[in-house]
Amino acid sequence: MSGGGVLDTSLIAAVLAEPGRVAGLDAAAWSVLIGQARNAEMLGQLHARLSCAAALHFAPQAARRHLDLAWQLSMRHREAVRWEVLHIARALRKLDVPVVLLKGAAYALADYPAAEGRVFNDVDIMVPHAAITTVEYALLDAGWIPQIVNDYDQRYYRRWMHEIPPLEHKSRGTVLDVHHTIVPPTSGVVPDANVLLERAQPLNGLESDRLGMFRVLAPEDMVLHSAAHLFFNEFHKGLRDLYDLHRLLTHFGDVPAFWTVLRRRACETGLEQPLNDALQHCARVFHTAVPEVELAQVVRARSSRGVGALRDWMLRRALLPDHPSCATSSVRFARWMAFVRSHWLRMPPGLLAVHLLNKAFRSEA
Repeated sequence: MSGGGVLDTSLIAAVLAEPGRVAGLDAAAWSVLIGQARNAEMLGQLHARLSCAAALHFAPQAARRHLDLAWQLSMRHREAVRWEVLHIARALRKLDVPVVLLKGAAYALADYPAAEGRVFNDVDIMVPHAAITTVEYALLDAGWIPQIVNDYDQRYYRRWMHEIPPLEHKSRGTVLDVHHTIVPPTSGVVPDANVLLERAQPLNGLESDRLGMFRVLAPEDMVLHSAAHLFFNEFHKGLRDLYDLHRLLTHFGDVPAFWTVLRRRACETGLEQPLNDALQHCARVFHTAVPEVELAQVVRARSSRGVGALRDWMLRRALLPDHPSCATSSVRFARWMAFVRSHWLRMPPGLLAVHLLNKAFRSEA
């Protein structure tokens, strides 16, 4: 950890960036490391990182039990995701509609390194907006039911969001999010969803035969979606999502042309700011190998000194794991700022005021 202490990084982030650090940890530090990893939902990723670096043997017996169990659970989770996606395939097979897997399901089914040790709560897919009703009815017929039933939230999702209300399977209890684009249209950033679908790529590897109807976003679009998902939201799992970006950038960045296409796609989609945030903080926290020309672009794109410094102050703290070792008053304030900012980015002021008032009145009822 650098001289700035916990506000520069967290122990889990420092170890993921440099796994050899665990050689010098005492029992108290291992307790903090395991606690931070658990609260960040990154125990499986920590196991994978230490295993790859041949550093698992440094873990004390108690810590090793936690790490091994998390890895086993992540492998079972990965099989469960494959099984769930097969059920989705059966439900949608007759529709002749392009279906793109997003986020964790995409990483797992495409067998990307970002899937190693990762667990997640739901499966996300994207379909054309014109087909959203047809897809929803097919899923309802196959046993998925809406998690949200009140009229306001139904309208909120269907009029203003980039997805329909979440669906939960009546017998398996699995949750499915059906998107028609990658960011809320109310944010003012409106990537062309048709281009995203046209650029999507088939699955490779073990699942390509059984799940041929599915696609994943092109590498550049996958990174941009991950960046938008993190930096437009409230940072509940911010460190985990930033690590996803690190793994994606490391995996795809081996191809030099990737960086040129990534920057071009960021400009085309209006997602330059989330990309710049992703590159800056991946390089800062995980030492991601971002080309110097890209880091220079990030510096040039920064806003005025005062606004840029405040934004950097907030993001550094909001990206820390939600753990007592990081729970300073400034971190709590930064999380509140991030919560307010996420709503501000996703909605124009008038709509935001109506939304917050509705939520406030309902919570008092």
